[in-house]
Amino acid sequence: MNEQEIKQAVEKKVSMAKIASHQMGLLDFKQKNAILLSMADALEKNIEDIKFHNGIDVETAKTSGVSAELIDRLTLTDKRIKDMIDGVRNIVKQTDPVGEVLEERKIDGMDIKKIRVPLGTIAMIYESRPNVTVDAAALCLKAGNSIILRGGSEAINSNKFLAKIISSAGEAAGMPAGAVTFIDIVDRAAVSEMIKMDDFIDLLIPRGSSAMVDFIKEHTSIPVLSHGSGLCHTYIDKAANIDMALKIAVNAKCQRPAVCNATETLLVHRDIAAEFLPKICKAYFDNGVEVRGCKLTKTIVPQVKEAADKDWETEYHDKIISIKIVNSIEAAINHINRYGSRHSESIVTEDKARAEKFLKEVDAAAVFHNASTRLHDGGVFGLGAEIGISTAKMHARGAMGARELTSTKFVVRGKGNIRN
Repeated sequence: MNEQEIKQAVEKKVSMAKIASHQMGLLDFKQKNAILLSMADALEKNIEDIKFHNGIDVETAKTSGVSAELIDRLTLTDKRIKDMIDGVRNIVKQTDPVGEVLEERKIDGMDIKKIRVPLGTIAMIYESRPNVTVDAAALCLKAGNSIILRGGSEAINSNKFLAKIISSAGEAAGMPAGAVTFIDIVDRAAVSEMIKMDDFIDLLIPRGSSAMVDFIKEHTSIPVLSHGSGLCHTYIDKAANIDMALKIAVNAKCQRPAVCNATETLLVHRDIAAEFLPKICKAYFDNGVEVRGCKLTKTIVPQVKEAADKDWETEYHDKIISIKIVNSIEAAINHINRYGSRHSESIVTEDKARAEKFLKEVDAAAVFHNASTRLHDGGVFGLGAEIGISTAKMHARGAMGARELTSTKFVVRGKGNIRN
């Protein structure tokens, strides 16, 4: 397809989604839930076919020399498919955010209410993880929106098949045609055209590499709610329980190293370093993790590689971690606020006062005490699923569920009121 053909094809789909958004906004919670349940049932009936199409993408990635960690992000295991289906059903159980009354007052006989309303048409541009196709669609529909999906070429077979399943099932249950729209054009020109269509799209949500997110922010006039990068830290305080600290630090790095809420830098208080570092480094080595440490770390564990300055500002997306010994909790907080991406930060300590200091002073979308950064997730937080994790401070921050996909409006009922 040439550029003009791509533009026409994208505009046709996007305009359909816009029309569908008006119809979606009129559906009540029973109708929306029936659509979501139909989608969940259809996904469950097609598990083997989902795995087949995903297998094509995984094999293509392997032959292309993609890293094991990125292949892990692409792969839909039985558990991940089950979690995806359960996520849709959990969203059904949630209260409907649309119509929620946020404020109410009576002034001069007028009844003034501020209520939640759908945002309209949301475009999701994402990479790697095909479960986003289902999570994003379910959350947008729950909030009365239409959704335009444009996944990365590395997951084209998975995303295309998942979108086909849920759109067909949704329309059979009363969903307006076009409410779930999938852009199957892998040419990057499709993205360039989408982000110009501010007459049709009310919100853009890019979820992927920093380069992709930055490109979209720079070239669009559509409001952008971005899924932030994840340079996350775990700080092991001098008052930490060693066994707990080991469990949390290993989980935060090793459970899924390539995802945005995995810990990239481990900060360790100097008073506990001699006892803790040999144990955690052995655990990391046993899990195949490359450890890069500051000079003090190397004096305690000589096998680690010496960290460079750039390591403190690097999101690895891999089995690599940097370790730095700090002299105080203040030094840990300062390091995090300087180098962190405002995503997820954790302190491990038995000292409640020090924990509260950390939770108050660290600037991030989620801060944890005695818990892994890996827990910053919509499903874990009771949102059913998430459309992303925002590190911005306007509109939404942290794991974004259906409520974060609404706007507000004032509804005013008067009795012939006029302004003098």
